[in-house]
Amino acid sequence: MKVKRMIADLKDKVVLVTGGSTGIGAAAAKSFAANGAKVMVHYNASKAEAEAVCTAIIAEGGEAALCHGDVIDKAVPARIVSETVKRFGRLDVLINNAGGMLGRKMLSEITDEHYDRVLDLNIRSVIKFMQAAADVMKAQGSGNIINVSSIAARNGGGGGAVLYASTKAFVSAFTKGMAKELIGSHIRVNAVSPGTIATPFHERYSNAQQIEAMRQTIPMGRLGVAEECAGTFLYLASDSLSGYVTGQIIEVNGGQLMP
Repeated sequence: MKVKRMIADLKDKVVLVTGGSTGIGAAAAKSFAANGAKVMVHYNASKAEAEAVCTAIIAEGGEAALCHGDVIDKAVPARIVSETVKRFGRLDVLINNAGGMLGRKMLSEITDEHYDRVLDLNIRSVIKFMQAAADVMKAQGSGNIINVSSIAARNGGGGGAVLYASTKAFVSAFTKGMAKELIGSHIRVNAVSPGTIATPFHERYSNAQQIEAMRQTIPMGRLGVAEECAGTFLYLASDSLSGYVTGQIIEVNGGQLMP
C-alpha cells in the first residue's frame, strides 16, 4: 500500500541511513522516501535486502541509492558520506543506525578482540559518521543528526549484552554533548532509543525464552515492529515539527521503560 506524504518539509531532503538494509533502518529509509526525501541506503552484509529496500522505494515513485561498507573500518564512514554528497549534492539528515551486539558475552568471555569490534562498530563508527556529516552540514548551514541508542543504555541489557548496552549508553551521552556543541552551526542532534523490536537483531541474538521474558515486561503486551520506530525519525528530522528539539533521547518501547 502506498504511503501518503504528510511531512512537507522532508520533501527533497537528502537522508543517509546507515544499516538501512533491514529492520529499523529499512523502515526508516522507506518512510523518509514516502515523504519525498532522497535516501542513501547503506548496507554491509545484506546486499539483497538493501537492493529490495531501494526497489520498493523506486516502485513507489521515490528516489534512493545504495552504498556499501563495513563501518568497523575507520575509513568507511567518511567515504559513505562523501558518496552521498556526490550522488545527491548535499546531506540534510544522518540516521546513525548501523550497529550490533556481535554476540552475547558474559564478563569472563569478553576478549580484547570482541571488545575492540563492539566498540569500533557502536562507538567509533558513530563518531566518524558524525564528524563527516557535521563537516558537510556546517558548510550548508543546517542539518539533523539522529543517532540510534537502545533501551539497554538505561537498563544495562540482558544476559551477555552489557558491553553492547554500555556502548549505547555512550551513544546517548554523546548525543547530548554533541547537541550542545553543534547547535551553533544550526545542526540538531537527537537519538531514538528502541525497546524490544521484532527485527533480525533479536532473531540473531535472542532465543525464544529471552524474547518471551522481555515481552512480559512490556505493558503493551507485545514486541514492537520496525515501522513503529519510523515516525520518531521523521519527527526529529522535520524542522517544522521538532525545530526546538535537540539533545533528546526519545524512547520507543511500548511502556517497557518509563524514565
